[in-house]
Amino acid sequence: MFFQITKVDENRPVDFMSINKWTTALSVILIVASLISLSVNKLNWGLDFTGGTLVEVGFTQPANLSELRTVLEDNDFGDAIVQNYGTPRDVLVRVPPRGEGDSDAIGNELLSMLQANIEDDIQIRRVEFVGPQVGEELAEAGGLALLVALICILIYVSFRFEWRLALSAVAGLGQDVIIILGLFSVTQMQVDLTILAALLAVIGYSLNDSIVVADRIRENFRKLRKEDPTSVINISLSQTLSRTLVTSLTTLVVLIVLMLFGGQMIFGFSVALAVGVVVGTYSSVFTRSTLVLAMGISREDLMPPEVEKEGEDHESYL
Repeated sequence: MFFQITKVDENRPVDFMSINKWTTALSVILIVASLISLSVNKLNWGLDFTGGTLVEVGFTQPANLSELRTVLEDNDFGDAIVQNYGTPRDVLVRVPPRGEGDSDAIGNELLSMLQANIEDDIQIRRVEFVGPQVGEELAEAGGLALLVALICILIYVSFRFEWRLALSAVAGLGQDVIIILGLFSVTQMQVDLTILAALLAVIGYSLNDSIVVADRIRENFRKLRKEDPTSVINISLSQTLSRTLVTSLTTLVVLIVLMLFGGQMIFGFSVALAVGVVVGTYSSVFTRSTLVLAMGISREDLMPPEVEKEGEDHESYL
């Protein structure tokens, strides 16, 4: 039924705005809950931001990462992150800061542990310490990247469409980011550079939906001269609903497969994107449209400026 709404009867569109009070309340609850969790629980920063020790381990046979993670967990290294590095025989173990122990001591401890439990011929090829200063710089750079992206979006959409549509789009994007970070704060899943990449991807994905809806709203304001703003927005959302649902559901299916079979290294990335797709779709349909109506958009705001033809005033006197 939903996928057949490509040509909507303008006299019977889906009345999305009839529940805008409920969706506004839901948005406020989710944002406030996320902010409270972020202020109380904070975020569980990964090694990319907190610093720690990088240990490159060489195996004579392709490494079994599941077995390696089990051994590390059984020996008080359950917080270590394990991934292939280059070839299946090369493994990178990332260990968060561990008290006063230096990187060489951690490398020797890992070597003894793995030789005793997995393979005698394991070699430690590289041990490096990543200081917390690098982590602070990454966190600042990541936050700055998100801020710059939102500002650029605000400028572009204001220039391309109208400032009310731009402000509502940026507000919706901000809501998406806050809710995703709130989820990671509540669940205490690690936040590393892949999560930052997911947030930037969500901004791009959600912005695409916003541009499609904004373009249809502008087109319908110019075409449906007898409709009020609420009806125009309902018609516009109804006309773009099939495209929104097909795109979101298709993307969501892929992300669910990645969560189930993609492995530990991209699990957080997949979760962040999946939540972003769901929240972004919700924002595109309800949050942005509600804000546009609340800011009092009208047909005159979206009409193209009239271009006065040369010689028109002279002809009017004849």
